[in-house]
Order: sequence, then C-alpha cells, then structure tokens
Amino acid sequence: MEKRDYHITAETGIHARPATLLVQTASKFSSDINLEYQGKSVNLKSIMGVMSLGAGQGSDVTISADGSDEKEAIEAIEETIKNEGMAE
Repeated sequence: MEKRDYHITAETGIHARPATLLVQTASKFSSDINLEYQGKSVNLKSIMGVMSLGAGQGSDVTISADGSDEKEAIEAIEETIKNEGMAE
C-alpha cells in the first residue's frame, strides 16, 4: 500500500474542477484508491464521494492506493495535485 499526506493550499479546496481531475486520474488505475479527511474515507474514483468530504483550504488529507499499480497511481495523482496547485 502506498500512502501520501497533503495539506490543501488551494483557495477553493477540493471543489468541482480539481475533484473531477483527481477522479479522472484515479480512474485510469486498477488499484483501490481512497481519499481520507477527518476520519472519513471515500473512493477517489467517485466524484460524489470526493465532493461529499468538503475538504477546503487548510485541510489535511491522505491519499492511499492498494493494488498492482499503486505506485504509479500515487505518482500520477501527486502530479495532478501539484500541476493544479491544490496542495503541498
């Protein structure tokens, strides 16, 4: 299992556009990928799940991947997060 922690710095947090980009990136992989925030964990391949967390600016989130392509999945998601300036 691969796991990474992020501090959301984007002014709007993980709102519609960044959430869509994360879901699209996660959906390219076969691994189970989850987003955790305040004790809740949702499937990162589900736009409704990601939006339901309401992770705003200043939030600390954890993204984990478990499966055959977990390392590639985490790296691709991290690249999306950095390219969009969502977190550090």
